[in-house]
Amino acid sequence: EGSYEVGIPHYCKGGVPGKYPTFDAIPHPMPFRTLYDPLGLYKNMSEEIKERRLLAEINNGRLAMLGIFGFLCAQTIPGSVPLLNGMFPP
Repeated sequence: EGSYEVGIPHYCKGGVPGKYPTFDAIPHPMPFRTLYDPLGLYKNMSEEIKERRLLAEINNGRLAMLGIFGFLCAQTIPGSVPLLNGMFPP
């Protein structure tokens, strides 16, 4: 089921990045309704705090991608990441 089928356009087609549909359209019971806040703990959170946490989550994702890229470079090109020298056999 694509995002157009539930009424939310893809972010490349004018939608909002990070906006996911809820699971309300699923016919069987679900223990949670959203991916961001499955337990409903943050529904009363201010918009400012939500924005700050979203930015922190985006930055954590970027840092994780850089870390994985560093490991791939160290494995592929010996000596390219000095901190990881000798950790991976060529």
